[in-house]
Amino acid sequence: MNGAQDLGGGQGFGPVVPEPDEPVFHAAWERRVFAMAMAMGFTGAWNLDGSRAARESLPPAEYLASSYYAIWLRALEKQVAATGLATPAEMESGKAAEPAKPVARVLSRDGLEERFRAGFPSSRAAEAPARFAVGDAVLARNMHPTGHTRLPRYVRGKRGRIVRVDGVFVLPDTNASLAGENPTWLYTVAFTAQELWGESGEAGSVVTVAAFEPYLDPA
Repeated sequence: MNGAQDLGGGQGFGPVVPEPDEPVFHAAWERRVFAMAMAMGFTGAWNLDGSRAARESLPPAEYLASSYYAIWLRALEKQVAATGLATPAEMESGKAAEPAKPVARVLSRDGLEERFRAGFPSSRAAEAPARFAVGDAVLARNMHPTGHTRLPRYVRGKRGRIVRVDGVFVLPDTNASLAGENPTWLYTVAFTAQELWGESGEAGSVVTVAAFEPYLDPA
């Protein structure tokens, strides 16, 4: 999907200004939203890519006007309603109107820190050799899927070069919709600034993008 989150190469949004000594959470409600998102994701009703897709599919005006964790909350509400875990009316009232829907797993306090420190890696074993190697010239496909994708708009249709073969990972495009992990090779691809933005691109500058094999063709 071409969502509002895909701002790379866009103009008019101003510079990124890092906040000195930025805290992990700016308010107590942000901490609670993060905890709820982790707990609900652990149920197995959706996966990491599904959560990201839900956030990125919010209406652009709402997305751009919302803070980081407000986006997380809106997406979580959307997913909870879509999977039938709660209705919008139940979330509005804060009270369940129907018996709880069964879930595959429930996150508990026992082993919580150890479980999350171990992470949930998306790397997988290779089932086929990589199509590209370091140094290969590639062309990012000019694709505009209606579903989830991790290929930024500003590199689509542009020529780059493989600078690293990163390994095999779950393909977000299919995993987000629970259509299968479809593990595939991931590459770091370098694009010159002038390839991306023409004469206005800064000479000598390079942008690198993590791109899955289905996003690329030989150049």
